[in-house]
Amino acid sequence: MPIRVLLVEDQELVRLGIRAVLQGESDIELIAEAGSGAEGVEKFREISPDVVILSLRLPDSCAVDDIEEYLAGGKRAKIIVLAEHSGDAEIARSIRKGALGYVSKDVSPGELVRAIRLVASGRKFIPEHIAAILTENLGLEELTKSEQRILEMLVGGMSNKEIGFALDVSENTVKTHVKNIFGKLGVSDRTSATTTAIRRGLVRIDV
Repeated sequence: MPIRVLLVEDQELVRLGIRAVLQGESDIELIAEAGSGAEGVEKFREISPDVVILSLRLPDSCAVDDIEEYLAGGKRAKIIVLAEHSGDAEIARSIRKGALGYVSKDVSPGELVRAIRLVASGRKFIPEHIAAILTENLGLEELTKSEQRILEMLVGGMSNKEIGFALDVSENTVKTHVKNIFGKLGVSDRTSATTTAIRRGLVRIDV
């Protein structure tokens, strides 16, 4: 029997391309498509596909958060995260949550098909250059929830005083958190922290 695939992606052009690729494979069948996170989860529960190709960012959700929905219940999903561009932190979180594969939206047809076949068999598919980045950053300490929130505000251009006011903490407390954030990111100033956070996918920038 062919591998039954559910595609969850909001961009019609991307869906069209993937649809065209999979139509040429006798052992893979695209059985359903969804344009939002909520629709994707609903269709998954209805049709129980073998593999879910899940866009990292959808209008109403993020794959990192949705993965738990797909893994709940009796049938555990085999998920490939699809991203336009993503930092290693987002990929790592997706893998830790239970995704088995990762592909970018400029993936070649052959690599996409290979990823689907590997994931359907229960194996992982992570491109070599992504695996190298993940390995390189394995030793980096994760941010706490408070540090993550402050980093997001820092990236948004807020001063320590403004962050303290927003969080109802002292400016000295914010300074301590910022110092810890710098240490964990391996940077020495706010500009480097911002660029590193965006590059690694620690902070989502929606445009």
